[in-house]
Amino acid sequence: MSEPQGAHLTGSVNYDDAELTMRTVAEILGAHVRRIPDGEVGKRFHWIMFQPDVLGQAEGIERVGEEPIPFPAGIDARPLRLADGVDAGQLVLPPLGYAAAALESYPLFARLREEGVIRAGTRFQVSLPTPVAVISSFFQGPDRAAIEPVYADALLGELEQTCAGIPHQDLAIQWDVASEMGIIEGASGYGAPMQPWWGGDVLDGAVTRLAALVDSVPGDVEVGVHLCYGDAGEKHFIEPTDTANLVRVANALTSATARRLSWLHLPVPIDRDDAAYFAPLADLAPVDELYLGLVHREDGAAGARRRIAAAGAAVRQPYGVATECGIGRAPQGTTEGILRTHAEVAAPW
Repeated sequence: MSEPQGAHLTGSVNYDDAELTMRTVAEILGAHVRRIPDGEVGKRFHWIMFQPDVLGQAEGIERVGEEPIPFPAGIDARPLRLADGVDAGQLVLPPLGYAAAALESYPLFARLREEGVIRAGTRFQVSLPTPVAVISSFFQGPDRAAIEPVYADALLGELEQTCAGIPHQDLAIQWDVASEMGIIEGASGYGAPMQPWWGGDVLDGAVTRLAALVDSVPGDVEVGVHLCYGDAGEKHFIEPTDTANLVRVANALTSATARRLSWLHLPVPIDRDDAAYFAPLADLAPVDELYLGLVHREDGAAGARRRIAAAGAAVRQPYGVATECGIGRAPQGTTEGILRTHAEVAAPW
């Protein structure tokens, strides 16, 4: 397999400002990326950790525990429960914050593209969590099944608002799939069991839900999937033995969706530059764009090239490079170096 071509950012970037994020990415990786996110600035910096503060405002949803659990950025990390006697179907959830963030950042993106900072044809990338992620992280027991359709409707409403406010030819939606991988792997999830609340085959249940999310994106909006094993403190909740389960999920998803994925991202742990990790990728169904998380800040271009050499023996389709997850939690001052590593090890489009 020839050298990788192109790069992908999974979402978070370790800057506090969306314009700085987009300018920096465009300067260093503009010829390599087809999409640019806003870096998930503000409360999205810690992915879904701000959602309990949002959902806790709804009448009928309570915080668990009397005292807030402090978290960075002023977030209260306490989990959630349905109040006694509440019919989840009658809940009215407040805006979740994803559409508002996208609609605030898009004008910056459009201006930078008009000024020539961002290359023509580049799309604005909006990353969204799956309902499974939020529900499995913050609800327990029978509340999970009860709240799932309510939260899913609210999240699809955020998607609809985003698609209504941003020209479709400029937009790319990414679904972040982390908790599902933990459930499929039977992981503990940073100390908490990751268990399904749906009956039947675990993989089928996860893929059916994800396929519905993919198909909910309008056909003229790009849609991609980032499969993930978590990123708390730059550490996975479980290290995958190899890419077999990633391939199982990806192949099942491409068979289940009515539309094609625009891209697929798969993680690669830093210490896996062996053939065994990548071998299952030989059975991966073709996708329009494949990105492998071969770039790690700790070992730069040299480490990425070792993993590229191992991946090249198994991958049967063109692929580009990425980090294994977002770089929003990387140490301050490392962002530009991480971005440059992408450009060092992959050819531009």
